[in-house]
Amino acid sequence: MSDRHISDHFETLAIHAGNTADPLTGAVVPPIYQVSTYKQDGVGGLRGGYEYSRSANPTRTALEENLAALDGGRRGLAFASGLAAEDTLLRTLLGPGDHVVIPDDAYGGTFRLFAKVATRWGVEWSVADTSDPAAVRAAITPKTKAVWVETPSNPLLGITDIAAVAQVAHDAGVKLVVDNTFATPYLQQPLALGADVVVYSLTKYMGGHSDVVGGALVVADQALGEELAYHQNAMGAVAGPFDSWLVLRGTKTLAVRMDRHGENATKVADMLTRHPRVTQVYYPGLPDHPGHEVAAKQMRSFGGMVSFRVAGGEEAALEVCARTKVFTLGESLGGVESLIEHPGRMTHASVAGSQLEVPADLVRLSVGIENVDDLLEDLKQALG
Repeated sequence: MSDRHISDHFETLAIHAGNTADPLTGAVVPPIYQVSTYKQDGVGGLRGGYEYSRSANPTRTALEENLAALDGGRRGLAFASGLAAEDTLLRTLLGPGDHVVIPDDAYGGTFRLFAKVATRWGVEWSVADTSDPAAVRAAITPKTKAVWVETPSNPLLGITDIAAVAQVAHDAGVKLVVDNTFATPYLQQPLALGADVVVYSLTKYMGGHSDVVGGALVVADQALGEELAYHQNAMGAVAGPFDSWLVLRGTKTLAVRMDRHGENATKVADMLTRHPRVTQVYYPGLPDHPGHEVAAKQMRSFGGMVSFRVAGGEEAALEVCARTKVFTLGESLGGVESLIEHPGRMTHASVAGSQLEVPADLVRLSVGIENVDDLLEDLKQALG
């Protein structure tokens, strides 16, 4: 039995899939193959298929096997960043004149990639509320090749019914892409719900320690996986061996970390709903969240991201961000430490003036795994 199929349990797969003991020394952790090229046994005589590390590297292979196993996919591919993964996917699926439906609550970098880069290449896009399958159906045109979904979304924690939107997409003959960065494969399995491609920023929860930048694609179809691998090699934005090793280390503890992130976030969201200076809380674990029932159906639990709006407008939100002591003011998310940011001025500045513009009084939290009492007290004093 291969290590990829050693168990059906996520926690066991996370530790063992791709992590084959080194045959030379017996090292239980795959080595960092910090190498660019490989000796060939005669012209074309490759050892294990390795010739040049842009094309393949043993450490990256270990990570890609791990990623595929965790998502129940046929092929996993690791990239230098989440946006590098997205760009490779777009260039594989699309050509000039093709159309994509994107969510009305997308990550700012994803929006920028479509609006400022893909548009110049002749790719068309339109925005839809992906939480409404009927709205997605209405947005699909004869030129549509893909529907793009984030769930939970960044930064408003919107929830999309993956199975329902997959049905809409497939009825129209288009592919469904799901950015699963906030949920991770531990909390949500998009391929099992009908998605064709899963996208990750490995920088976030998968790495989990704010010390690596990376991205990934996982696919259900082997043929699509081969197409993506061709473009990955041709375009070259691959994950390096040390970055691959760091993410592989991170995925081993993903399950236990996500459990703690979710426990802390639930308590933070509950406190914020009762705070007099908070006007709205966005967290799918709250019973009054519009996507709560769907999230409860398709997620193991509700994750570690919480956003909220502050009475007093943008200046009040900026003041809260400046006052925290345990929450660090910074972009990104998903590390063991708690982060706070102002999306309108920071991660989502690129959507200003568009249909995706976020509220100026919005604050986003990446709730870490510290003692939750410290997190609650920090937010209370910051809110005043």
